[in-house]
Amino acid sequence: MNAAITITGLGKRYRYGGARSSGNLREDLTAWARGLFRRDGRSRPTLHQVHEQRLDASPEYFWALKDINLQAQPGEMLGIIGPNGAGKSTLLKILSRITPPTAGRIEYRGRLTSLLEVGTGFHRELTGRENIFLNGSILGMSRAEITRKLDQIVAFAEIEKFIDTPVKFYSSGMYVRLAFAVAAHLDPDILLIDEVLAVGDLHFQRKCMGFARRLRDSNATVLVVSHNMFAVKAMCDRVIYLRGGRLIHDGDVQTAIGLYEKDSHLEIAPWAQGILGTSDASKCPIVFTDVRMLDEQGNPRTVFEFGERMRVRLTYEAREPVANPNFCVGFSRSDNVHCCVHSAFVDGLRIPLATGRGVVEVLTPPLKLTAELYTLNIGIWDSEFKRLYSAQVGGNFHVRHALFSTHFGVFYEPAQWKTL
Repeated sequence: MNAAITITGLGKRYRYGGARSSGNLREDLTAWARGLFRRDGRSRPTLHQVHEQRLDASPEYFWALKDINLQAQPGEMLGIIGPNGAGKSTLLKILSRITPPTAGRIEYRGRLTSLLEVGTGFHRELTGRENIFLNGSILGMSRAEITRKLDQIVAFAEIEKFIDTPVKFYSSGMYVRLAFAVAAHLDPDILLIDEVLAVGDLHFQRKCMGFARRLRDSNATVLVVSHNMFAVKAMCDRVIYLRGGRLIHDGDVQTAIGLYEKDSHLEIAPWAQGILGTSDASKCPIVFTDVRMLDEQGNPRTVFEFGERMRVRLTYEAREPVANPNFCVGFSRSDNVHCCVHSAFVDGLRIPLATGRGVVEVLTPPLKLTAELYTLNIGIWDSEFKRLYSAQVGGNFHVRHALFSTHFGVFYEPAQWKTL
């Protein structure tokens, strides 16, 4: 079978912002001339090779991607995951021809479309209907094709009543739904999706997942970048794992997710990066340096029975004094549904000033969460929940019960019944 995408030796190099040029043509020529007089038997480098070697050795440059080799087959849904800064979005931008590679080549077979920044090409003053024609044309659809698919696009976006309203009056959810509907109805042979499944409500996310599966079933190739491990596990046949711009794993889904969970431990939570203004925990005034999940007796656990209590022991380090820190522990389900949060300040623990290293521990009420995989979210706010000092990923755990699955919702609490 001919691959839909073949990537060979792909690399992308960037210069750090604000860095000055690391040399000029004279330095390249000098280094090249020296190479001409080698007597060690090695081949003499070309001027281009000398230039590339100097840039690689320069601290002003870094490789966002390096030596990526892979294939994606027709009818395959390929997940792309990794920690922040791994090169996932860079890879999709190169595949989408938004930015050129520094090295390597890519071969495509079929019509390609991408959903990287949903809504690019929309004009705020135009109506939804007008933007469908505008955006569809930008994506490569003919006017006749857009006219033929117009009703399908509007129905998929669920904005029938507002189709002739300027999109500047749309909610963010309506805007995203319309943009996805236009791009998805391009009938691509190859579809690239970057974090689209992280926006919109749960109903829309599931609708997008279903549409991507139907594309795959029609022999299209779908590449998905996501931090939502529930979506990756539910959708993908195969997953590649990137770390530091390198391809670390290409294969089964569970192994890749395990690598992601290990590498993202104590990372700044993706949702908090915009609030904190950083994805680097070392830049926060106070951070967690260790987190332990224990049972009520203090034994390490990652699987808890329904109704058990959990101890969460948090070690923190204050790089500067923090007054009245409000330690918080929350649980979110594998599909990113936030289930609950326990707050030290709300529950009565007062710490006037945090300095240096310290440890806090919370003993949860009996876990009434239904059987599923959950993520531990740990954060530090001020006492009024106005300033966020840190928010990190604390790890995953399972709640186990033979009956109370997600069909019962997020939690199960017995009610009182009687006949009348």
